[in-house]
Amino acid sequence: MTVSDFLRFKNTNFSASVDGGEVPLTLVEASGIGQGTREGGAFALLWQGPQTPMLPQATYLVSHESLGAHEMFLVPVAQSDSGFQYEAVFT
Repeated sequence: MTVSDFLRFKNTNFSASVDGGEVPLTLVEASGIGQGTREGGAFALLWQGPQTPMLPQATYLVSHESLGAHEMFLVPVAQSDSGFQYEAVFT
């Protein structure tokens, strides 16, 4: 996967599998972050999630109807009235 795989899905709906349920996430940013050692370079993804539940830092199965499901390590990075934001970094 590369940042370009996600850029076309900015502002679309994803979901994270949690305890047998799904937490909705919206991809708000996909950006390159340098060279990295992985094929395709390093990149970061930022999602907006709801106010509850707050997802603790952990690996989740993140799904999108066009991209399929992939395990990602999500880290909560911000909170606002609209909910929590989560970041995944690929290096």
